[in-house]
Amino acid sequence: MNFTSFPTLITERLLLRQLKTDDAEDIRIIRSHPEVNRYIERPKTTTLADSLAFIEKINISIASHESLYWAISLKEQGQLTGTVCVFHFNEAENTAEIGYELHPDMQGKGIAQEAVAKVIDYISNNLQLNALVAWVQPGNIKSVQLLEKNNFKFTKFAEEKPEFAIYKLSLKN
Repeated sequence: MNFTSFPTLITERLLLRQLKTDDAEDIRIIRSHPEVNRYIERPKTTTLADSLAFIEKINISIASHESLYWAISLKEQGQLTGTVCVFHFNEAENTAEIGYELHPDMQGKGIAQEAVAKVIDYISNNLQLNALVAWVQPGNIKSVQLLEKNNFKFTKFAEEKPEFAIYKLSLKN
């Protein structure tokens, strides 16, 4: 993955941009929310210091071309409402993993769909990947529906973590 500057993406309602330190409080709120973390295995981000450290880690990962991580914000508000990331680049299979999270107050409004579709479009047109994969717990119905709406297909349950289903989107015809 190689780009000279971080790719800001724009949709009808959304601005997908790089995280900044001003996002620390919103990141803390989202990454500590019980509903957001219900299906995600990760430590909660409970303090502002945790959030700032997380933002620094993400931006270092972006600078070293190991991931892409977009802050989702509504154009008219600018406040971070969620994130979309592309990470775990697998050179052998020419794939990457996609993940996303959205504050529960913003769910059900088509925001995740709009953001994920734009990221898929960007990846399809700018990176030479064969596929995107997503790991999701089958009980996370909203996430499964989002993946299926974007043409991801169930492939298998993860061998190392059988509580996760793996979905795949082919980017090559």
